[in-house]
Amino acid sequence: MRIGTLEELKRIQDIKHKKVALRLKGELPQIGEERLHVLVCNGTGCTSSLSKEVLEKFKDEVHARGIEDEVRVVKTSCFGLCQKGPIVAVYPDNVFYCHVHVEDVAEIVQHHFIEGKAVERLEMCDIDEETKERIVDIEKIKFYSKQKRIALRNCGRIDPEDIGEYLAFDGYSALAKVLTSMKPQEVIDEIKASGLRGRGGGGFPTGVKWQFAADQNKLEKYVICNADEGDPGAFMDRSIMEGDPHCVLEAMAIAGYAIGAHYGYVYIRAEYPIAVERLKIALNQAREMGLLGKNILGTGFDFDIEIRLGAGAFVCGEETALIHSIEGKRGVPTPKPPFPAVKGVWGKPTIINNVETLANIAQIIVNGAAWFKSIGTEKSSGTKVFALGGKVVNTGLVEVPMGTTLREVIFEIGGGCPNGKKFKAVQTGGPSGGCLTEADLDAPIDFDTLIQKGSMMGSGGMIVLDEDNCMVDVARFYMEFITDESCGKCTPCRIGTKRLLEMLNDICDGKGTMETLDELEKLCHRIQDSALCGLGQTAPNPILSTLRLFKDEYVAHVVDKTCPAGVCKNLLKYTIDPNKCKKCSLCSQKCPVHAISGIAGKEVFRIDPNRCIRCGACVTNCRFGAIERK
Repeated sequence: MRIGTLEELKRIQDIKHKKVALRLKGELPQIGEERLHVLVCNGTGCTSSLSKEVLEKFKDEVHARGIEDEVRVVKTSCFGLCQKGPIVAVYPDNVFYCHVHVEDVAEIVQHHFIEGKAVERLEMCDIDEETKERIVDIEKIKFYSKQKRIALRNCGRIDPEDIGEYLAFDGYSALAKVLTSMKPQEVIDEIKASGLRGRGGGGFPTGVKWQFAADQNKLEKYVICNADEGDPGAFMDRSIMEGDPHCVLEAMAIAGYAIGAHYGYVYIRAEYPIAVERLKIALNQAREMGLLGKNILGTGFDFDIEIRLGAGAFVCGEETALIHSIEGKRGVPTPKPPFPAVKGVWGKPTIINNVETLANIAQIIVNGAAWFKSIGTEKSSGTKVFALGGKVVNTGLVEVPMGTTLREVIFEIGGGCPNGKKFKAVQTGGPSGGCLTEADLDAPIDFDTLIQKGSMMGSGGMIVLDEDNCMVDVARFYMEFITDESCGKCTPCRIGTKRLLEMLNDICDGKGTMETLDELEKLCHRIQDSALCGLGQTAPNPILSTLRLFKDEYVAHVVDKTCPAGVCKNLLKYTIDPNKCKKCSLCSQKCPVHAISGIAGKEVFRIDPNRCIRCGACVTNCRFGAIERK
């Protein structure tokens, strides 16, 4: 069905709204006898845990019991709480089931759907500290209660492969509004007034970028969605594309109208197969309904979008490298200016925004710039999505207002470090960012504060580290990533980062000296000052950050030849306490290189340090705690 006018769009939205949207408010209308909506996550994380099979099992069980008219099973996407998948939410009961496997489905259908009793052993819940009562309402669980979802608003609550569900939540209303009641400059002014800044890392004002492109007196212009999410541990953009692909397409069309472009590209890495497939489905649906293509909503505005697959190169997240890749060239950066807004893809004015930035556009248009500006801080409006990972209880996607503190995100939403371990640091901004410590936990999260603290927002990766993490090893991990991903075009990045990695390897192997630390720091500053693109210029940040905050760990590695966290294998020493050794020989039996000697039942066993490969098998298998690791 093609939607040719604004009136037709509103009519369809109204119909869909009655059938879909109210389910989340507990006001589900009795259409037929439908009383429950069961949302099964089919995002990448849950799919890897066989959630597709769980979805099909729910459909089979509901059919077998003859309750298809009462219970609707819906495929949806990431709820955010990734490590608890597969996840199933039941509305309007607001019940949230975790770690649901195929063998659990029949029990849920029987006890919950038929008998009306939730299956407590699978329920996500918190315990009220005062009353000690179980809190099971999704909206009141700590992980969600402090979040404010704008970019993730539809993730986990609609079927991403059904455009009707997107329409039910006012989908394409923003596009209709700008095409029928706003001039292009008014759209740009609204985005400027909102204070929206790029969520891809740089934090550049989105409206200003759009203005640069709009001011170019060229007939041919382009809009690009940068979906080449490459930071280790970051998956915000992937989840938005998997869960709400139409919000990206709608925003690109709005951007096209604002700057005078009629064509756009979604540049997405091929390693995101589910996101790619759902984008293709969304594009076809939008075209069929006349929401993309020629004469959108009968307004005379033409705009269409093409998907371009990237090969997973980290450097293609940089604007100019991305443009070269779209053009079929090698993805390497070029100096700026000229900026893409002046000379971009095919030499034409081009605006490039990442997925999360675009996910905010429609909501700003629908609700107004003042609404968005009222969220967050004065210089960092709105919310930010973080991929919270590492040593934290609740890993997953978190969207909070700018200005929320690190303590709130890590300890209240994230649940703190597991197993009673002590928090040590948090790495923000991925390979381009830096570490923040306990002293920074009450700092508000916004673009400027994180930079002042020696880190950066980046695209939104947030990796929590505890007492068992070696900060030198953390710096080495990021430098290994950078050297692997360097495009090699400029000498500082191609050779400099490799030399940094060599020095870090020496330090972790016990070959470093205090002079090594001095050389390491000097080279970091030289690379910062001379690398070609932003990725190379920020590559030394994890080293400089850990050097500044954890210099004592570096000194321990080069002076004492020890790793305080017990991570760097070549600095570890395994010994057997003769007072605890029971002469059982189990450690010797499990040693893969026969570095442990002794006679069972007769003498204390000993470890030959020259043969020991420090694998830890002896520690794991000793039942008496006789083996010490120093």
